[in-house]
Parts: sequence; C-alpha cells; structure tokens
Amino acid sequence: MSRNLPRTAKRVVALGLGIALAGSLAACSSGSGGGASADTATSDELAAALKEKSSITVWAWAPAVEPIAEAFEKAHPDITVDVQNVGTGADQYTKLQNAIKAGKGAPDVAQVEYFAIPQFSLGDSLADLSGYGYGDLEEDFTASTWNSVTDGDAVYALPQDSGPMAMFYRQDVFDKYGIAVPKTWDEYLAAAETMHSADPNQFIAGDTGDAGFTTSMIWQAGGHPYSVDGDTVSIDLQDEGAKRWTSTWNTLVENGSLAQTPGWTDEWFRALGDGSIATMLTGAWMPGNLEAQAADGSGQWRVAPMPQYEEGDTATAENGGSSIAVMEQSQNKLVAAEFAKFATAEEEGRQISFDAGGFPSTTADLTDPEFLAEAPEYFGGQKINEVLGQAAQDVLPDWQYLPFQVYANSIFSDSASSAYTNGTSLDPVLEEWAKATASYGEQQGFTVETE
Repeated sequence: MSRNLPRTAKRVVALGLGIALAGSLAACSSGSGGGASADTATSDELAAALKEKSSITVWAWAPAVEPIAEAFEKAHPDITVDVQNVGTGADQYTKLQNAIKAGKGAPDVAQVEYFAIPQFSLGDSLADLSGYGYGDLEEDFTASTWNSVTDGDAVYALPQDSGPMAMFYRQDVFDKYGIAVPKTWDEYLAAAETMHSADPNQFIAGDTGDAGFTTSMIWQAGGHPYSVDGDTVSIDLQDEGAKRWTSTWNTLVENGSLAQTPGWTDEWFRALGDGSIATMLTGAWMPGNLEAQAADGSGQWRVAPMPQYEEGDTATAENGGSSIAVMEQSQNKLVAAEFAKFATAEEEGRQISFDAGGFPSTTADLTDPEFLAEAPEYFGGQKINEVLGQAAQDVLPDWQYLPFQVYANSIFSDSASSAYTNGTSLDPVLEEWAKATASYGEQQGFTVETE
C-alpha cells in the first residue's frame, strides 16, 4: 500500500466544549444499549443504492472530509455529497441537538468525537449500522476505537482516526539539563524539578485545565470513573486511578512546573517552538500540528512512550479522535452508511484522512511497514510511528464515557481554573466536578450514583 504521511497538515482541533441539552436524555434511552434499532440491508442492496441518483449531507469540520466526499462522488457518480462545516465540535453538537429535538434538520452523516458518541447514541439520534453487516468490520479497527463507537452488538459510528497517547519531548532540552528521557512518573517529576529550578521560565509541560486531557490521564492511570447501566450512571472521580494521577499531577501544579499558557494559541506554539515547554502528553495526531505551527522546533522533537506508574508497564490511553456516524433522521441511510464506510474502512478514504493529518484507527495501517518506517526530519529522523503504533496497542481496555460527557467536559474549567491558577490540589476539583456532573445527569432523568 502506498502511503504519504502528513508533514505540514493542520488539524482543526475540537476543544471539547459542551452543550446544555434540552429535555430529558434518559427518557430517550432504551435499556443498556439505547439508540435506534438497526435497519437492515444486504451488500447487494447497499451497492444498488449507490447506482441511483441521490444526495446526502455531511456535517464535519475535519479538512479531510471534503476531499473524501469528492473521491466518493468520483467512485459513485450518481451520488452528490454536500459537506457543510457548521462549526467545530461543540458548535456542531449544539446544532445537531437542536435538530434532534425538532425532529428535522439533521444531516445524513456527522463527524462525532468519541467522547460524544454515548450522548448522541441515546434517543434514536444515531443509526445503528449493525444491520448493514458493519459489525464484521470490528477486526479492522483498534480495540479502543471500536469500543468507543459500539454498545454490545450495536454499531453507532465507524472510527475515522485515533489518538493513542505518547510523550512528545524536546531532546535538546533534556540534553541541556543532563536529564534522561523519563520512563516513569517519578522520573518525570524529577525532570520537571531539575529544569524548572535551573530556569524558572522552563516548564516540563503546559496545562491550564482541560477536561479531555484530565480524563485521558485518569484512563492512563488505570481509572474507571464512569460506568453506565441503562439509565443508571456511576461517577467516581476519587477511584484508585484518579488518585494515582492527582498524586503525580498535584506536584507539578503546586510547585509551578506547568506553563500557564492556554493551548492552541500563538503563544503556546511559540513555547513549543523554542522549547520552553519541554514535553506534551497527547494523542498521536500531534505531529502535523507541530510541523505546521512550531517550525522552530524542527529537528528537536522526539516521541517516547508515556511515563508509567510502575517501571516496565506500557499503559496508555486515547486522547482525541473522531468517528463518522449516520443520523437516524437520514432519509438516505444506505448511501450515508456507505459513505461512512468509504471514509473510514476503505483504503482510498483512509489515505485521504492520513494525508490531512489523521492518525490511523485501522490495524492494517498501524502495522504497515511503510507507515512504521517513516522518519520525519522534524523529529530528527526518528521512526516515530514505531512508538505511536505501539501506543495504539497499549491503550488500556474498558474505558467508558458518560452519556452526557459533552456537558461534563464543558463545565470542567468551572472547577479547575482556580486550582491551576493558584497552584492548589486537584483532588477537590475532581470532587466538585463529579458533583456538578451528577446534578446535571439527575436533571436529565438519570439515576446517578457518586462515590
């Protein structure tokens, strides 16, 4: 398979801002699976639908979707695909929810981040694609991304990209201070202290309080703060994994080792370019952003596995990534479903996504020798995909998001901002966040248990 991996692609970042949902989410749920019952169609019926003149509308913000639509139209000239960018992440979700509430106005297909899938799979919002035979695609995708788009036998979307976490780091900064690349969190904390003590303008990382990062770090620490059983939800942000993460991260927050530079700003990218922020703990989609936005760091950045709580472990988590879902309101589901499959599971669509900066969610691509052999100059000729591809295999299983995670993420800063600003413990932050999230869930009709 030929591959042209991205070198300068810019990723449109969804910040995970939330939306307040009108009405009861739980009232729309149907048992543990929730969502719509699966329509059915044979492969012949799906193929026949592509030979009849029709159109579909796609809502998406990722830059890859437009060229994917053009390729789909070329392959199926009877089909017209209207791609609309109605807003990134939360803005699109607000419009989707309004259309769901109104019973009309939703697109045929929508880009949906993994953390938002549980929310939109409720209330007959997303079509269950299992009746089209798409459950057979499970082996094509990584376990973590497939788990994010399914519930039992139901398939609510197909994974488009993924974000297994790794540690991006400045080799030159570590060399300057004579620090070995940390393999454990204890070594990471020691590295932070060494460099920040030597230069108060040198930081191990930047963090001003981000919900997606927080949940990913709890995931990597082995936490399971959320569980869902039908309309009963459990929230425990004081479990062993959450405590393990805060016991590490509190040290950095309290001693000022984290840069208080908002992410995805010009100032933040300058800090990444000049090395004053020495590491990023983030998803595997990050390389294109660095190359495009932090050019001054070229040749200095490297990639290593995430630091571990126990030496020799390999645990990591997902951070970011999106799926392609078919909306239950669609009047052209067969074509919409085939578009979703083309964009995510077929080689042509996948390649377009990779060229635009996406990181694979497909097992074949993650083990492709050409993919693994890529050695970008920006990363000093390191074969970074060997590290990132392994991270995709090391994501801890059985993570679960809330069916109102979009809202939960939107209020995290209400609890977190003062702790990061004042350098105080994150444990009360997680307690407050859990209580506020639970209160919202109960208002939506869920039975919420908190620890």
